[in-house]
Amino acid sequence: METTGTESLGFAHFLGHTDSVGRLVLGVLLMLSISSWYLIVTRAIANYTAQKRSDAFLAAFWQAASLAELQQSPAIAQPDCAVATLAHHALAAASNKDQRGIAAAGGLSEYLTRTLNNAVDQEAAASEYGLTLLATAGSAAPYVGLFGTVWGVYGALVQIGMSGQGTLEKVAGPVGEALIMTALGLAVAIPAVLAYNAFNRRNRLWMARMESFSHDLYVLYTVHAGSVVATPHFGSQSNSTP
Repeated sequence: METTGTESLGFAHFLGHTDSVGRLVLGVLLMLSISSWYLIVTRAIANYTAQKRSDAFLAAFWQAASLAELQQSPAIAQPDCAVATLAHHALAAASNKDQRGIAAAGGLSEYLTRTLNNAVDQEAAASEYGLTLLATAGSAAPYVGLFGTVWGVYGALVQIGMSGQGTLEKVAGPVGEALIMTALGLAVAIPAVLAYNAFNRRNRLWMARMESFSHDLYVLYTVHAGSVVATPHFGSQSNSTP
């Protein structure tokens, strides 16, 4: 029948007739898509879990009667979230009576400041996990798809030129199939870009919360030690707004 050739056109036909370069482009897009969705799902679950645990810890923390009660708290002794880890490091620094060496130089206030800054910086680095790959997928996937489209159009036009049949029917089908690559590139990039922006906003809010809790811990432990000093600036993001 005359229509069998056109009816067979589509994604399955495109996969069956693409060359090694087209398969390579499809493989790259598939890897970017799988990696992006893995990071989106795992980071979303991890962020939700961290938020829930932090809310529970902070509620218990501010309900404690004294610092002595906090020192006996299992949540600080065995932290399971970032804010609990921050409180654990603050407690360890404030409880270190034998402060010697370079690490403890400058007294309790300086030692506590460095300890809290280090803990906040570690959490900031951990919160960046996966964002580079999401940014790469969001920026590179459309160009990878466009390259696949250009390569597919080139191959289709070469085949049409060799066959000597330049009718609209013969041109539109292969060229339309080649545009599938561009669509796939956009399908990979759009979720990655949206997730990247969402996680970036979450990280800004999260680090602002960490900075605020660091300040509270500093004040609590320096006042408890009888050494109220000028309030330091914790971290490099303390002046940023979420």
